Amino acid sequence: MLDTAGLMADKEEKPVGEEDDETDLNYTPPAQKSLQEIQELDKDDESLRKYKQTLLGAGPVVADLTIPNVQVTRLTLMCDQAPGPITMDLSGDPEALKKKSFTMKEGVDYRVKIHFKVNRDIVSGLKYVHLTYRKGIRVDKAMYMVGSYGPRVEEHEFMTPVEEAPKGMIVRGSYHIKSHFTDDDKTDHLSWEWNLGIKKDWDE
Repeated sequence: MLDTAGLMADKEEKPVGEEDDETDLNYTPPAQKSLQEIQELDKDDESLRKYKQTLLGAGPVVADLTIPNVQVTRLTLMCDQAPGPITMDLSGDPEALKKKSFTMKEGVDYRVKIHFKVNRDIVSGLKYVHLTYRKGIRVDKAMYMVGSYGPRVEEHEFMTPVEEAPKGMIVRGSYHIKSHFTDDDKTDHLSWEWNLGIKKDWDE
């Protein structure tokens, strides 16, 4: 999430606005198929049909087209050393999160956990992009490949690898974060902004 080297190297800081550069992952998305098309393939093979039903579900969970196909419901900073859960509700108005600030102790290990729902069609190549700013200057960008998912009643969960929060006097302070949940088609399923304070201790 936060790159200590990037925070300390002023020459490599990037101004606000340079948000659309994409990391070349040498990845070509497969041709998109609807859920119905996939379910129709090899429909005479009973064992394959049951496997696909287990994997993809029996059909769309939500038929109402006014409801988004992908709904991001919450994000949690998972840290065993935290005194309590650090969770943000993403099911309401994203604008409200701009006013909230979350605290993280310097040097702790943490992971980001995202909960989301897929309602109708399979979505390919979901990504979580995380842009970190300090005093208006972008100091870090992280991109996590979430994967491809089919519709189901239950929420899906994605967890990032373990990372270590930066530590030291120079990195303590307030950070503004712009989060984006997108996919291969560059559909913006949800974008939101929030604030994170790196502090010497949790209750500082």
